[in-house]
Amino acid sequence: MKILAVGMNYAAHTRELGDEVQPEEPVIFTKPDSALLKDGKPFFIPSFSSKIHYETELVVRICRLGKHIAPRFASRYYDAVTVGIDFTARDLQRKFREAGQPWELCKGFDNSAAIGEFVSLSGLDKEIQDLHFKLDIDEQTVQAGYTGDMLHKVDDIIGYVSQFMTLKIGDLLFTGTPVGVGPVSIGQHLEGYLEGQKLLDFYIR
Repeated sequence: MKILAVGMNYAAHTRELGDEVQPEEPVIFTKPDSALLKDGKPFFIPSFSSKIHYETELVVRICRLGKHIAPRFASRYYDAVTVGIDFTARDLQRKFREAGQPWELCKGFDNSAAIGEFVSLSGLDKEIQDLHFKLDIDEQTVQAGYTGDMLHKVDDIIGYVSQFMTLKIGDLLFTGTPVGVGPVSIGQHLEGYLEGQKLLDFYIR
């Protein structure tokens, strides 16, 4: 199982990080399977960073083996979605970017890919580009997104990334975060919602 993720996929978030140029193609990075955090287990802030940020995202689960997938057929290759958090060591990210170095370490560290309970798209009875999701911290909404605002749609991302690597059953695709990212601190309670349904629920330790 591999974790694929898309950076800079919402215009307002791109500007939030100081980038005015919108990417013409999806910005893809990966996380190792050791990054996965699930079943409501707590996230422990690592000692190597003083600025861990949450990035709330729609996460898509791949259900078929595929390579060179045409975007018009991409919907056949996923069956469920959830809300996830792409935890980012923002201080390390800025350091690596300023030095022109790869920044996998600021994104792929242990437990940096939190996911909630998956639900079938058929059960939601909505198109994947017509979904609302949000993150509450201590019962206050801090981030809200609408998949219709994506710069690169889910089917196009799958078509693009499958040119380079084979998608396998169980792979996860983090589809990008909207505006509103911010730091987490010990003791906070994070709850993620998709179309009003709570799918993600855990604490920061």
